[in-house]
Amino acid sequence: MKLPRNFYKPLAIGAPAPLRELPVRLERMIHFVPPHVEKMRAKVGELVAQVDVVLGNLEDAVPADAKLAARAGFIAMAKAHDFGATGLWTRVNALNSPWGLDDIVEVVAAVGPKLDVIMLPKVEGDWDIHYLDQLLAQLEAKHGVKKPILIHAILETAEGVDNVAAIATASPRMHGMSLGPADLAASRAMKTTRVGGGHPDYQVLADAAGDAPRARFQQDLWHYTIAKMVDACAAAGIKPFYGPFGDFSDAAACEAQFRNAFLMGCAGAWSLHPSQIAIAKRVFSPDPGEVAFARKILDAMPDGTGAVMIDGKMQDDATWKQAKGVVDLARLVAAKDPEMATRYGL
Repeated sequence: MKLPRNFYKPLAIGAPAPLRELPVRLERMIHFVPPHVEKMRAKVGELVAQVDVVLGNLEDAVPADAKLAARAGFIAMAKAHDFGATGLWTRVNALNSPWGLDDIVEVVAAVGPKLDVIMLPKVEGDWDIHYLDQLLAQLEAKHGVKKPILIHAILETAEGVDNVAAIATASPRMHGMSLGPADLAASRAMKTTRVGGGHPDYQVLADAAGDAPRARFQQDLWHYTIAKMVDACAAAGIKPFYGPFGDFSDAAACEAQFRNAFLMGCAGAWSLHPSQIAIAKRVFSPDPGEVAFARKILDAMPDGTGAVMIDGKMQDDATWKQAKGVVDLARLVAAKDPEMATRYGL
């Protein structure tokens, strides 16, 4: 275990000092771009204004014979655009793959100063984060990168979920975590081939009442794992995210899954298709009515102490904290979206 006084020291001579607090950024959706596809890269300029994070995907969904083209395409894409307040991320290949090391080394060398986050797949434990942490410090020092590149872990193995708390606290570079339901389902030997979302056979029955038909209620396959991830991230001061929803034809189910994750504490979700951008914006932006009520609480309790009654409901320091979180998120959304700023009255 690293001693507390050493936790925030750079891991290489000349590397930037680790951040003590995460940057305050709006990250409602992490939009995946396949950089080996030229026509998709050509749309990045338009996407920058539409999404909160643009991610160049180098891992799953990129064929083995296109891995090098994807890496080169991401570097070209990163160089070609000014991303401004929109985050620039990449998902590299797994550390045990033939491409992972070169992904990290070449991307940081070419566009390290523009890169905000490296998403690391199939994280099994804190040892994976320690390796990438040290490597990034060496590369930052070598290439003169002045801002620490953060790490985002994907939980997609049973071992990773079992070690989620250790992963969350492994490094001050930790930005957050995403649930990877498809690979996690395979790792657990779950009997589903869906990429996220529910399953019609995962259900409970209402109690029997004579011979009347018993009502059936579909349950959420991912509730336990999301809750465990949210707790680990909240305890560590990093951000939890829902991952992919693979059925692009079912917008209602996608919105339901995203909303469950939002209500449980997730900051955002992945958007794999342009149609999911609007869903993520809608779900992960607080409701104007909730914002208005939260502002009432803050106005009635300026210092967050005591207890007051508002619209027949008791409010105290706990609800004040909840209200502040809602209003703070609304201010971030309002700063990027003028229409929402008007609806929030901000």
